[in-house]
Amino acid sequence: MTAERDTAAQGEQPSAAATAAAVRGLQEQFPGIRVWYGRATGSWWALVPSGGGPRLLEATAPQALRDAIANARAVG
Repeated sequence: MTAERDTAAQGEQPSAAATAAAVRGLQEQFPGIRVWYGRATGSWWALVPSGGGPRLLEATAPQALRDAIANARAVG
């Protein structure tokens, strides 16, 4: 996933195939969590259910989103 991070840092968007693979991987790792890449924002997003209502997370790369999801789930 280094390629996605490098291209995002340069202002380029990841390819459709790379985006689909990253989304699929995150959704497999975190079932029940909606994940997407915002082409308009250039950010990675996740909607994480929690006891206090859903949380919307934003990250610059799939790895950062993975970390944010894990942290959000640990907190509850």
